[in-house]
Amino acid sequence: MTPLVLIPGMMCDAQLFGPQIAAFSGRRTLICAPISGHTSIEDLAMDVLANAPDRFALAGLSMGGIVAMEIMRKAPARIERIALMDTNPLAEDDQIKARRMVQMAKVRDQNLAAVMRNEMKPHYLSKSPQRRNILNLCMKMALNLGPHVFLEQSRALMDRPDQSDALPRFDVPALVLCGRDDRLCPISRHELMAALIPNARLEIIEGAGHLPTLEQPKLTNAALVRWLEA
Repeated sequence: MTPLVLIPGMMCDAQLFGPQIAAFSGRRTLICAPISGHTSIEDLAMDVLANAPDRFALAGLSMGGIVAMEIMRKAPARIERIALMDTNPLAEDDQIKARRMVQMAKVRDQNLAAVMRNEMKPHYLSKSPQRRNILNLCMKMALNLGPHVFLEQSRALMDRPDQSDALPRFDVPALVLCGRDDRLCPISRHELMAALIPNARLEIIEGAGHLPTLEQPKLTNAALVRWLEA
């Protein structure tokens, strides 16, 4: 069975995919690739490729989806299928870059927890009973990774390429998935990706925001199973 490589979002680790690892690890090899140690999406993609199997299924969420698109662009023959979740194919606009620069300055001043609490976490999730627990997990992951990773990832996101021209060449089974209430990467971005990728299925997860893997794991897992078995 084809291995599945998972790429987490900004300031997240394998815990972002905890429900998926629990559901799928008994049936296939799972690899969660860290995205740190570099300040460009291209270098992050090359690092994942250097440590990945020869051929694999690829799923990325948020920043992980941005890295996944670059991996697919660089090494299409190695990717059996791709899932892009709560992500964005476009380059970063100047307004977001300016906001990110302010966040980076705060993190350099040892205010990572405040940036995560006040500027990032409020936009992550839909309203649900598990919201507090998921936000606490997000903070835990971010603090474990630390300010240096925040600054590396921020720089990589600021300078990322636009993948719109590459998406039509993604000639493999593709899942484009997002939470209905995602305010960071809205549905319109996913509709664009699904329109540009020839074999894409668009799935919108109800009752989820930016992190459907944790917010609605059963619905997300079902969508991933459909994609993996297509």
